[in-house]
Amino acid sequence: MTSGVWSQLVGQEPAVEVLSAAAASAAKLVDGETKAAGAMTHAWLFTGPPGSGRSVSARTFAAALQCIIGVGCGECPGCRTALAGTHADVKLVVPEGLSISVAEMRALVQAAARRPTTGRWQVVIIEDADRLTEGAANALLKAVEEPPERTVFVLCAPSDHPEDISVTIRSRCRLVNLRTPSAAAIAEVLIERDGVPPERAQWAASVCGGHVGRARRLATDENARERRESVLRIPLGLRTPSDVFTCADGLIKVAEADASEESKVRDESEKSELRTAMGGDATGKGLGGAKRAAEAAVKALEKKQKSRSTRTQRNTLDLALIDLAGFYRDVLVTLSRSGASLTHPDRAGDITAAARQWSPESTLRRLEAVLECREAIEWNVKPRIAIEAMVTTLRQG
Repeated sequence: MTSGVWSQLVGQEPAVEVLSAAAASAAKLVDGETKAAGAMTHAWLFTGPPGSGRSVSARTFAAALQCIIGVGCGECPGCRTALAGTHADVKLVVPEGLSISVAEMRALVQAAARRPTTGRWQVVIIEDADRLTEGAANALLKAVEEPPERTVFVLCAPSDHPEDISVTIRSRCRLVNLRTPSAAAIAEVLIERDGVPPERAQWAASVCGGHVGRARRLATDENARERRESVLRIPLGLRTPSDVFTCADGLIKVAEADASEESKVRDESEKSELRTAMGGDATGKGLGGAKRAAEAAVKALEKKQKSRSTRTQRNTLDLALIDLAGFYRDVLVTLSRSGASLTHPDRAGDITAAARQWSPESTLRRLEAVLECREAIEWNVKPRIAIEAMVTTLRQG
């Protein structure tokens, strides 16, 4: 396994080679060796399939750039604070709603124009950069075209193909393609880094679809395992017309519960901190205006939290739909006798039973219904409508 901060990247040896060389060149630039900076550039675009570790790679690269000795040692204050998300010169944009606004991007670009305060570089990481609105993309483009001397922009796009990022921004970035890690590499990191028992680690790695974060959740969270089981019972559980609505309702409730569980404590904490910061909980004469301002700010925060909850629900639904698509894909693999590995090897019995009941054509129609549902939700169709239409097709074939 790789050492230092690079041990965070699972199964990404080619990317580690590129990024470690760039970090070494960046360190020489800071030290005044301008002729040795060939591997470094001011704008990067990390792409790869879901679970390949785009955001982890971006934070790891930021840590290596802030490393005091320039190699990503993983031990110095620069490495540790960057990885922990507390480094003053590493700014991380994580879309909590459905898009990244122009106002948010303008504020970020303005902050990025300053020289580093405690670190070696000013690093700006934008996760899910495909969610930039047109105005936000234009604001970012100006900064990428004329970057400050010690600022690095790192963009992450959630696909194998970076076409979701505007071509003008893409043309100014160095592309780093990440790959789906192997099951063996994922199991190894679960065992060695997370202390997961070997048998469970190997199971989680085999059913996660190459998604490292999903493997960790399945290995460590009983609720995540139960949610997956409930989703994979759907294909063979659609026996009567009423099952369509029962299964659709179940999927929606799982997503809502997941979003509520993730958001509840965080939302209340944010509201309390905001009221305190604005004096909304204070008492005394003349504080009416402060309280009104605090309540207005809380309402704006609640709107942001609602958008974040919607995104969490959609992400949970999408994971469920990916699991369903994997099931129908496995049925097609079984029907074709191709010998390809199953996405859900632990459901081999159900997959074989489905292959006996369904024709290749009806299985393909079911798979297409799942993929169309994913696309419909992404285009803001109400999830319940999209899910019910999908489940109807799943039953009828």
